[in-house]
Amino acid sequence: MSRPLVISDCDEVLLYMVAPFRDWLGESQGVRFEMVGNDFAGAMKYAETGEGVPPDEIWRLLRGFFDTEMHRQTPIPGAVEAMARLGEEADVVVLTNLTDRHREMRFEQLAGHGIHARVFTNQGPKGPALKAIMDEYAPSRAVFIDDLAQHHASVGTDVPGVRRLHLCGEPMLAGRIACAHAAGNAHARIDTWEHALPWLLDQLNTQEENA
Repeated sequence: MSRPLVISDCDEVLLYMVAPFRDWLGESQGVRFEMVGNDFAGAMKYAETGEGVPPDEIWRLLRGFFDTEMHRQTPIPGAVEAMARLGEEADVVVLTNLTDRHREMRFEQLAGHGIHARVFTNQGPKGPALKAIMDEYAPSRAVFIDDLAQHHASVGTDVPGVRRLHLCGEPMLAGRIACAHAAGNAHARIDTWEHALPWLLDQLNTQEENA
């Protein structure tokens, strides 16, 4: 019989990303990062002029961060322990929106923090990628964890039987981003691993009853 499956995002779910990205921008790139509302792109302005960073440059900076600065990322409190506990009950994989050339870097990064999980890279909505993972693993039950509402909507459309937890462990973002649970695209919204882990274990053990 197949095992249950946990599919987790990485940035702002397992590891902090925006805070170290902000620090790197200020230290070496001449860019200030200050969130106003939920506009990630609009948060980036050149320190000298106050002008907004154009989209092409934002993508260049993001690529630069993941090429050379992933060592700055540290675990969200409780994430390492939660992944280990979930691994006792289920297969655990990571589905991260990075380019394929970053897959091994992300695997090694997570392993260095004590999270030993297969890594799948993806670009764009996560529903199709998650469906492919489900087809490969054919799990008895599955739970998806992500910090962005659009990915919950995508998964809900493509793989509606997967239970979905909206979790954002970065306080700078948690109160600003759209809530997938409020929109009806996630089954719960929990932003701390202390409270998320019991919910996830319950889903893995009782999903057939409450699906």
